[in-house]
Amino acid sequence: MIEPIIKYIAEPNLTFGNNQKATDPRDGLMLFGPFDNKKIKGGITLGIIGPFAAREAMIAYLKKLHSPILPIKDPQKHPMFPGIESVMGISVNFENVQQINIEDKDIEEALKYSDSHIRINKLVNLYVGPLVLFGKEEEMPVNLWMVVIPEAIFTYGRPKSKIKNADDIIKTKISKEILNPLQQNLFPEYQEEENKIREAYSFEVNFHNQLKARLLGTNVVTQIVRESKISSEGLSDKQIEKEEQVRTAKAWNIASAIYYKLGGLPWKMGEVREGVCYLGLVYKRTDEKTKNACCAAQMFLDSGDGMVFKGNVGPWWNPKTKEFHLSKEDAYNIISQSLESYYFKFGSYPLEVFIHAKTYFDDAEWDGFEEATYNKSKIVGVRIRNNNTFKLYRQFSYCAPRGLMLQYDENKTFLWTKGYIPRFKTQIGLETPNPIDIQITRGVADIDVVCKDIMSLTKLNYNACIYGDGLPVTLKFADSIGEILTAGKDIDAGILPFKFYI
Repeated sequence: MIEPIIKYIAEPNLTFGNNQKATDPRDGLMLFGPFDNKKIKGGITLGIIGPFAAREAMIAYLKKLHSPILPIKDPQKHPMFPGIESVMGISVNFENVQQINIEDKDIEEALKYSDSHIRINKLVNLYVGPLVLFGKEEEMPVNLWMVVIPEAIFTYGRPKSKIKNADDIIKTKISKEILNPLQQNLFPEYQEEENKIREAYSFEVNFHNQLKARLLGTNVVTQIVRESKISSEGLSDKQIEKEEQVRTAKAWNIASAIYYKLGGLPWKMGEVREGVCYLGLVYKRTDEKTKNACCAAQMFLDSGDGMVFKGNVGPWWNPKTKEFHLSKEDAYNIISQSLESYYFKFGSYPLEVFIHAKTYFDDAEWDGFEEATYNKSKIVGVRIRNNNTFKLYRQFSYCAPRGLMLQYDENKTFLWTKGYIPRFKTQIGLETPNPIDIQITRGVADIDVVCKDIMSLTKLNYNACIYGDGLPVTLKFADSIGEILTAGKDIDAGILPFKFYI
């Protein structure tokens, strides 16, 4: 322990077109264009899948994105969106938009099933089947599919969702015998239906996660869009007003996501430390009754782009400590995958590897990490977690600034990644923010450098064009990626870019 020291980390820069710098992604894109402005530019071909009305709404919204969108109020906090062509240098070829129709009646039929496993599986089938078939049979390449879902799918395609009682509800009796894959029905005409029930029960009850999981390995990149976010049809006046308040933010977010999923980097880290990569460990329990969990690693390069590596399923969960820990062998394997992928891309191993996790590292797994990086890379273990027990107040109109550090040990500090932002002359949100608790638990590193890197990594969420997140991207999507990897049994994703998961 040391006497507490208060420090301040200046807002990290991001790099945009022609290597120009800015702290706000929207400022940088507006002034300089995306970082990969020479790689992704000009007319693009998108695909749209969904019911007729949803597809029409998506096309209408994409056309809106080609014109300036002005904020309702507070232009400093919500800057105008100049148009996707002006900002990103790309434009949708509306004469060549590939479309796949999902019949409204098919969605309505699937929504009649009271059993959530069957209902959501049937809804996902409506989208996944045609997308996979299009990729196999059509010669027209589509780099990104806009998956537009009606509000009913969003509402009844989530965990614990229940449909309302009605006369035409379809109730299915599910028994242990039906779910047993070794159990064969004596009547062949019922066997096919039982196989479909078993398949439905092999996937998670979540439309988003199941769709993403089933498309892993198919090379189909998707952006899921709720119809209510791009169309006012069926919304109340209050809902329309609420959506209008964030119309510029919505435009920035969708434009950035489209550009990234097309294969370009909208921006990259500004203060790049070459030869450094960041690994975020992902864990998700496969069964609440056992210790089994799936492990994966998210690797982010100094550019900011990422890859996901799936590890093995094993007894990684410790119910006593409430922590996940790998065996030495599996720790070795998952880091080795990451290092070899880096070597394949750059022809050398990274100089430094920072492993981010929400828990401590035990001796066995750290031995595996060290063995995998021996004579290749320097390795540092960092535990990062939200802290809800400590707040810092000051006698000003606004809370502590984003970037404030309160160091209380040589290797331990609180870092405020949320707070007052001079760029906006206000704070984001109404509550006094909590810090994140950062500890260097293994290896040797400068805590200031670690915190500067973490601040930069809070600015790499390409799915949303925002100033900064509360958690670094290495851990921001850890839970959702874990849920996708465990959304179905025996999902073999291989090594895939980050864009397939978000």
